[in-house]
Amino acid sequence: MSSRWIDIGGADAVSETAPLSVEVDGVPVVVVRCGAELYAVEDRCTHDGESLAGAQVEACQIICPRHGAHFCLRTGEALTPPAYEPLRTYRAREQDGRVLLERPA
Repeated sequence: MSSRWIDIGGADAVSETAPLSVEVDGVPVVVVRCGAELYAVEDRCTHDGESLAGAQVEACQIICPRHGAHFCLRTGEALTPPAYEPLRTYRAREQDGRVLLERPA
């Protein structure tokens, strides 16, 4: 395993309904499961900076708890106002029952 990948916890801590919030190298990130895939995005709504740690997740979208902006977990794209800028995305994967996150650049 490359040192680019960081073990951030057990795969059972990541669900399809609630994000797992972590900080890697000073960067806050949320990880969410959508089907068999894991997605990681910055833990900050691009509209007002609200944390997405307590956000609702539906249909591979994360919804900002403050103003309801929807973001695509696959691409980070802002799908509804009031957000217009995309979230940064990060690569995540499951290996041997653990969640690995690629170090943010």
